[in-house]
Formats: sequence, C-alpha cells, structure tokens
Amino acid sequence: MYLVSKSIHQLERFRRQLMIFFAVLGPGIIVMIADNDAGGIATYAFTGSKYGFSLLWIFIILVPMAYYVQEMTVRLGAVTKRGHAEAIFEGFGPFWGWFSLADLAIVNWLTLITEYIGMIIAGQMFGIPPIWTFLGVTLILFLVVLTGKYWTFEKLTLFFCAFNLVYIPAAFWAMKAPTAPSWGLVGKGLLVPNLGGGGLSGEIIFVLLANIGTTIAPWMIFFQQSAVVDKGLDIHDIKFGKMETFVGSLLTCIVAVFIIITTAAALHHHNPPIVMEKVNEAAAALTPLIPHGETARKLFAIGLFDAGFLGALCISLSSSWAVGEVFGWAHSLNKSVKDAPWFYVVYLGMLLSSGFVAMISSDATQQIITMFVQVVAVTLLPTALVFLILILNDEQFMGKHVNTRWENIANWSIVIFVTFMSTLFAVSTLFPGFLEGLRPVPKPSGAATTQGGMLRQEGPAGRCSSSFKGTDAVERPPCAVPSGWGGGRHLAASGSDCLEPLCSPRLPCGTPPGAPSAARGGSGTGRLFRRAA
Repeated sequence: MYLVSKSIHQLERFRRQLMIFFAVLGPGIIVMIADNDAGGIATYAFTGSKYGFSLLWIFIILVPMAYYVQEMTVRLGAVTKRGHAEAIFEGFGPFWGWFSLADLAIVNWLTLITEYIGMIIAGQMFGIPPIWTFLGVTLILFLVVLTGKYWTFEKLTLFFCAFNLVYIPAAFWAMKAPTAPSWGLVGKGLLVPNLGGGGLSGEIIFVLLANIGTTIAPWMIFFQQSAVVDKGLDIHDIKFGKMETFVGSLLTCIVAVFIIITTAAALHHHNPPIVMEKVNEAAAALTPLIPHGETARKLFAIGLFDAGFLGALCISLSSSWAVGEVFGWAHSLNKSVKDAPWFYVVYLGMLLSSGFVAMISSDATQQIITMFVQVVAVTLLPTALVFLILILNDEQFMGKHVNTRWENIANWSIVIFVTFMSTLFAVSTLFPGFLEGLRPVPKPSGAATTQGGMLRQEGPAGRCSSSFKGTDAVERPPCAVPSGWGGGRHLAASGSDCLEPLCSPRLPCGTPPGAPSAARGGSGTGRLFRRAA
C-alpha cells in the first residue's frame, strides 16, 4: 500500500512539474528555432552541398555552446527583471551601453534583410512576386504583435515553430537517392572531426564561422532575456527555463543536421557533385534527384519561408525591446499601440526598411549579405558574451544565481574559441599564405556548381561542360574535349522532346555543332544529356 501511495504521489508531482514546464515553455524554444532562420537555412544547405557530411561534427559542439550562452539569459532576466540592454547600461555605463545597442541594431538590420531574402525566394518558388511577399509578410508580422498580450504572441509563434521540422522527411528521401551513401557515413560525419578533406584554409574557417554564427547570435541574447521579462518568469522558474532552453538547443541543431544531410546526400554525393550558391537552386536540384522530389522542393520552400518569418519576427522584436529599454519607452507586448507607440514604430520601421532593401537587391548582393552577415554576427559575438558573463558573475545583480565554476569554464571557453576562430579568419584573409591549406582544392572531375539559377557542370581541361536547368538535368559522364576549344564548354540547345547528347557520338567531343566535315571522325567516350523542353 505504501508503494502504491508513493507512486501516486510521484506521478502527481511529475504531472505538476510537467504543467509548470509547459507554462514556462516559450522563450527558449522560440529563440532557438527562430535561430534556424533564412540565412541559416542557406548556410546549412551550402555546407552540405560543398562539404557533404564532413562538418556535421560541429553541431555536437554547438548544442552545449548554444545552451550555455542562452541559459545565462534565463537567469539574468528572471533575477533582475531587466532586459539585456538595460542591464548593460546599468552594469557598464552609457558608453558600453550605446556600443552594444549600436552593435545590435546594425547586425539585426542586416540579418533582417536575409530573412526577407529567404521569404521572397520562397514566394518565388510558388510563383508569388517579390512585392506581394514583402507587403503581405510585413502586414502579417505586424498583426502578430498587435494582440496586446505576450501569451497570445507566444502561442502563435510556437505554432510557426512546428514548420521548422519539414526538413526532416526531406533528408530521409534524399538518403534514398541512387547516389546517396549509407547512414554510416552520416554517423562518421557526426563523430569524427573532419575539415572537408582540404585541410585548414580561409574558406573552411569562413564556413565554420558562418555555421556558428547562425546557431549563436547576439540578437538571441537580447531576445530571450527580454522575452523572459515580458512573460513574467521569476527565480522559481529558472530550472524549467533552463530545461526548455536545452530542448531548444537540441532541436535547432537537429534541424540543421537534417538540412545538411539533405543537400549532402542529394547534391554532394551526386555524380558529378553539385555545389549550390542559392537555397532555391538546391530545392530545384532536389526535384529530379530524389524520391518525392517535387514534394521535397515544396517542403524546402515552406521551411525557408517559415524560417525567414520566425527570424524576422524575433529579430525585430529584440531590437524594439532593446531600444525601448535604453530610451525608457514602454516596451512590452502586453501593451497596446496606444500605450507603447514607439515600441511598435521601431518594430515596423525595421521590417519595412530591411524588406525594401531585400526586394530591390540584385542576386549577387543577396548572396553576399546572406553569407557574410553570419560571419559578422559571430565576429561580434565575443563582445556580447563578455558583457553577459561579467554580469552573471556580479553578486549585486545575481545574488546566489551567479555562474558556477563549471559554467564560467564553459562560457569563457566559448569566448576564447570564437575569438580564436575569428582572428584566424581575419589573419588568413589579410595574409592568404598564412595557412598551408589555403590553396583551393581542385574540383573533382565533372563537378557542378550553380551560376545565375543554372547548374553548371565543370571539368578540367579536356572535359566538356554544360549549363542546364537543375530541374531538367539527366547526367552522364562527360566526354573528353580538346582543351583549346571554347574553354572546354559545349552548350546544348534543343526544342525536341528527347534526350539530346551534348557531345555527339559522331564528332570528336568539343567539335562545335555545324563544324565542317573535316572535323568529323572521332567518337566520344561518354555523354552528358539534357532533357529537352
């Protein structure tokens, strides 16, 4: 009887704790899922197509890194009842307060541009013009925060978070592609550190920094701390706030890993490999290459839009909260537009200005912003972390909730690691010969890259190359061509419903169509076909 009574008591206690956890749940999950934003999706997709599974191990490290950074914001917000900008002003004075606010505003605005770029690209994949995506998304983003209650905002945002999981089935379909390797290679990529087979170079450091920067960013610190305050969490909720932050850290890295698996299996391990430059090119390339390819393309588009939407929502809010804290304006989602006008003006202004820039930017500008903003964010991250760690060790602020010795070891290690990587990247950029592995690794024979929305198959001298639409591609091994003809390019053009050989079996490969008969007489050793429209 005693055992039965004890079991009932434990079950009831577990039920109460579970209810408290679900009540606290929100800021940690939202900030972590929103961190897989449009720029992040593009970064992960490029990483998989370029390096395959070889960089998956970095996410084993990023789970605890993201957790240790963000759990500090839970404690700081619950104990002090202040947002992060206000805490810096009080702890370090106006100079560093304005510095951190300016830092946040610039990086947030640039990151918001990448969110709109992602949403515009996703809209175009469904045939929606950029102007309508810009206007429609901005209106919806504004309406979401006009509810006048933080809890309503949180429930709506958690609903959008669920769409971030659409990449998981796409990864399983990609692993069923004819050229995809076994899951054993995925496990090896997760457990065995590798630098893509090319050694340490400026390029690999850039990619690593981009992946770190899209998993841990300064805006996340400001957002989660302000969200904890706006939700009204206190010191009794810290335990559960830390638990949901860990769950969020795990989820964001799991989704990132599945995105890399998708593009690595379908594109990197394709024969020949395909390296993407824009995320819509990856989605288009998936269609003919994997089972359920058209569904995977649509899921990629939905996931990209959702990532940009969540990112834009949270990043613009982090800016509004920070500006309101500094200027002393009303800055809460629990207040109406009438009660907190400047809070909503800043929020809407960030959206309109960044969205407009994204809409009018060229493809080249969009690509530059998308990748470099992640690196800029991680380069500025150590400054934000130093402020955070110093405050968390101040007993006047935190009381008994200061960092433990282990937490300090973990957090200072993160600062040192990120600073070292950022410095190494800067040195390798200024002095290209500094790193032995800086020399570019030659592309494998017949490798393909994307240019201007086209997938370009390239080979070394003596191989024929072609441009073809990613959705119409049917590849065969390219045949040899004289390196002196046309830079090794042989373009296909056809209006028939057939597979047209780019290298004719009756001509020496590399002979231009319509060449004189004297050029005839050889036979190609292989063909690259394009499915004609």
